[in-house]
Amino acid sequence: MYEGVVQDLIDELGRLPGIGPKSAQRIAFHLLSADPDDVDRLARALSEVKDKVRFCTVCGNVAEAEQCRICLDPRRDPALLCVVEEAKDVVAIERTREFRGRYHVLGGSISPIEGIGPDDLRVKELMTRLSDGAITEIIIATDPNLEGEATATYLARLLKPMGLQLSRLASGLPVGGDLEYADEVTLGRAFEGRRLIEA
Repeated sequence: MYEGVVQDLIDELGRLPGIGPKSAQRIAFHLLSADPDDVDRLARALSEVKDKVRFCTVCGNVAEAEQCRICLDPRRDPALLCVVEEAKDVVAIERTREFRGRYHVLGGSISPIEGIGPDDLRVKELMTRLSDGAITEIIIATDPNLEGEATATYLARLLKPMGLQLSRLASGLPVGGDLEYADEVTLGRAFEGRRLIEA
């Protein structure tokens, strides 16, 4: 335990996701020895992100204006919607350069253990977006874990009666991986998602 503001800084850093006590201590001492201008830039960036960044009123992605750049892009296919859990998932999909539709960010996933149900997510907003009939295809891109699967199943049951084309991102073996190291669930998904080889 350190005294005063040093311990306060370590405690605050330790509250960040993925930062344990040792990492928090390392970061705190790095900041103590860093150039004051670097620390000021970091403090300004933290302050600005809280002041300027909001969530897109259409899709829930991060934005600095009322709508995000993806929702404002006229080149995007308005009939194709990819439903993701978090805004960081949008960035991951955008990096592939494979998807040219629009997004809907749920703001999390269904997790009964953490007390998160469908009403805690942006499901009502999704249903509102679907009401005008402009969207004809939905890709559910939730995480391939227990919560993501529960969310995908819930959405599929909710959306199926609407007559939309529904799909779920495939999951399975990573490129460059070895079969012997794959767990049963991953290997099972790879079998389920197998595809024909075109000659």
